[in-house]
Amino acid sequence: MHAAFSAGALAPAGPFSKEDREAVYRAIETRRDVRDQFLPDAIPEDVLDRLLKAAHAAPSVGFMQPWSFILVRDAAIRQRAWEAFSRANDEAAAMFCDEKQAIYRSLKLEGIRKAPLSICVTCDPDRAGPVVLGRTHNPRMDVYSTVCAVQNLWLAARAEGVGVGWVSIFHDEDVRGLLGIPDRVEIVAWLCLGFVDQLYSEPELAVKGWRQRLPLDQLVFEDRWQGE
Repeated sequence: MHAAFSAGALAPAGPFSKEDREAVYRAIETRRDVRDQFLPDAIPEDVLDRLLKAAHAAPSVGFMQPWSFILVRDAAIRQRAWEAFSRANDEAAAMFCDEKQAIYRSLKLEGIRKAPLSICVTCDPDRAGPVVLGRTHNPRMDVYSTVCAVQNLWLAARAEGVGVGWVSIFHDEDVRGLLGIPDRVEIVAWLCLGFVDQLYSEPELAVKGWRQRLPLDQLVFEDRWQGE
């Protein structure tokens, strides 16, 4: 019998203890997108190794594992990334009007320069070949899988006291050229990582009046779509 189907490949799947279960939910509920509160301390290699292993343990469609992680510590590279972000951020601010624009411009988005480490997370659509189990009818499943790796890393970081900020405001070609990323590889996330000693008790955008959390009961349907 193939090893994948042997009894030895299976393990108990019971629930966690109450304490472990609460720890998982606490990480989920207190995770925040950190924009400005990073401390300058370097992340120890053993901590970083645990975070990357957590990301690499993410589920992936067809077990294709399409993710790669570019560790960016060089201050000059991070400065150039910040300059690219800053240009795009000015463009983004102009897309909002009146009060929204004022709130947008008040947000501090200094993670690229303040955090001691950035990680550019990419997705290689060719890693498992042209035909991938589970991606045959939805070509975006590789990207969705990569986002699962980002979420794993983020939750593990929360457990380690490491803050994470996801920077998405930049022109793709700027980051691609800066890091030498091939055209066929998709850039999924630029993450800023660093220790933090404080986090917002609620999402920062909610605290600052940008948008509030939607009621869950408005988003759960039975058997068919019931929204607007």
